[in-house]
Amino acid sequence: MKIQHLHDWDLTPKEAIAKQKELASRLIDDTPLDLSTIRHVAGVDVSVKNGESQAAVVVITYPELEPVEIVRAKQATSYPYIPGLLTFREGPVLEEAFRKLTIEPDVFVFDGMGQIHPRHIGIAAHLGLWLDKPTIGCGKTHFIGDYDAPDLKKGDYSALTYKGQPLGVVLRTRAKVKPVYISVGHRADIDSAIKLIMSVTPKYRLPRPIRLAHNAAGEFKQET
Repeated sequence: MKIQHLHDWDLTPKEAIAKQKELASRLIDDTPLDLSTIRHVAGVDVSVKNGESQAAVVVITYPELEPVEIVRAKQATSYPYIPGLLTFREGPVLEEAFRKLTIEPDVFVFDGMGQIHPRHIGIAAHLGLWLDKPTIGCGKTHFIGDYDAPDLKKGDYSALTYKGQPLGVVLRTRAKVKPVYISVGHRADIDSAIKLIMSVTPKYRLPRPIRLAHNAAGEFKQET
């Protein structure tokens, strides 16, 4: 799969923040996804251990949710962990993994944030610009923003805001289970993002694409 290489990854934190602000203005977050036209959805995750980063991208059919392609990549982890700059740590190895794909997904679901981010450009949003494809962020833990807890039924959600601006939702993917944090990355809107996430989360708390990508990254980590 071809992707756009928009900038170098080895930027200083100050340069990286400036780049994020520049790229954030290019995001598109008001385009509804037409779920009836989607044929493939990808899950994206990265594991880091002993100075190495292992990326996994798993492509599944939609709406059947059957895996049809798994790609992995491994690189030395050269960028430090800095909150808000995760993409500069995981971006290089993900770029390598994306280029290995032979099936071009219609939508990418990232284990990480979309626009729930201080500068509105978490990893799903940032790499959405590189992919030029619809991307959705699905975070497992609270990062920033304020919200009221959603009701306890499957599919209930509440708005998450940061400095008075809506950035995403807190979504209950299973009844009476801890919610996840959903936000648009690029080329989608929040309503259709919620619908897609619910449609690829038939049983567990986490969407099936992310569960498969997490397992694939974990297996890759064990192999090393």
